[in-house]
Amino acid sequence: MTHIDRLTVYPVKGLDGIDCEHTSILEGGTLEYDREFALFDADGDVVNGKRTDRIHDLETGFDPETTTLTVAPPDGDSLAFDLESASGRERAADWFGDFFDLEVTLERDRSLGYVDRREMGPSVISTATLREVASWFDDADLTVDSVRRRMRANVEVGGVEPFWEDRFVGDDAPAFEVDGICFEGVTPCGRCVVPQRDPDTGETLEGFRERFIERREATFPEWADEAAFDHYYTLMVIMQIPETDRGDDLAVGDSITIPPA
Repeated sequence: MTHIDRLTVYPVKGLDGIDCEHTSILEGGTLEYDREFALFDADGDVVNGKRTDRIHDLETGFDPETTTLTVAPPDGDSLAFDLESASGRERAADWFGDFFDLEVTLERDRSLGYVDRREMGPSVISTATLREVASWFDDADLTVDSVRRRMRANVEVGGVEPFWEDRFVGDDAPAFEVDGICFEGVTPCGRCVVPQRDPDTGETLEGFRERFIERREATFPEWADEAAFDHYYTLMVIMQIPETDRGDDLAVGDSITIPPA
């Protein structure tokens, strides 16, 4: 049965994600807690993994019930910040500013979050896709979980073949439904520098991008609309959820169907 196998949100943009058994769809069409907070420098630019590989030096956690962010730096004791309060966010911003040697603020957006594509919604990938990509780098001992953390998808789908998600973009692409909630494909996700790095150490895997492109082209599914993809350095699909379905909940184990055309 096709189903939601995993739900992951990233409470502070660029930092570690947390797995959820269930989550709500916000009025802006994104998932609750996903990129709800973000660090911005004095010029208004976001501080994330695209900006600095020092992100990988931090191990972070987040408790949605208490809105507490925990940070374990490479040297020193773990810290905890209450992000519900303005003073807690200011204290966190001061600490991150010292760590990154930048003047930063920690901003919050509870209705939409600071997703890259703010007019769109959750990202979707299948477990089989992650498994396939890991197999391309078996000589480098890439695990499925390592690929998962490199790709940073929100919704992971089980019970399907690799690249199942590619069918939902392009001309005449279908939508899919999660217990009646409609997911419409918008665009394939072009990848940045982050997937090339070990999520724990930040070390770049030499030749990652070149091998990825070569294998992606060789295994591109014949049933996908190739014209919808600008290049082969893409993985996962960004979806949108109609306004009429926002406010509903998603849960691990929910069944997924593709309605007839």
